[in-house]
Amino acid sequence: MSENDEKKLKRRLDPENSSRILSASAVLIGVCLTAIGLIRITISLQRKNTIADDLLALDAVLFLASFFFSYWALRYQGVPRPRGLERAADIVFMIGLVFLVLICLYIVYMISVP
Repeated sequence: MSENDEKKLKRRLDPENSSRILSASAVLIGVCLTAIGLIRITISLQRKNTIADDLLALDAVLFLASFFFSYWALRYQGVPRPRGLERAADIVFMIGLVFLVLICLYIVYMISVP
C-alpha cells in the first residue's frame, strides 16, 4: 500500500467512532438489563405477562454485536477489514437504538392500558 493510500484509509477510519460505539453499546446493554429487571418486578406485582423483557433481551444482543464489531474494528486498525467492521457496528447500533425506542413505546402502552 502506498503512503497516499494509507493516509486516505486513516482519514476514513476514525478510531474515535469505534470507541464511542463501543462504550455506548456497553452502557445500553446495562440499560436493557436494568429495564428487564424492572419489568420482571412489574410483572410479578401486577400479575401481567408481557414480551417486553424478551424484546429487551434481544435488543441487548444487538448492542452486544455492535460492541464486538467496534472492538474488532479497533483491534484490526492496520488491516483493510475495519471499514466493514465499523460500518457493521454503526448499522447494528442504529438498529438497536430504533428497536429500543419501539420497545419503550410498547412498555409505555403496556403500563398505561389496564
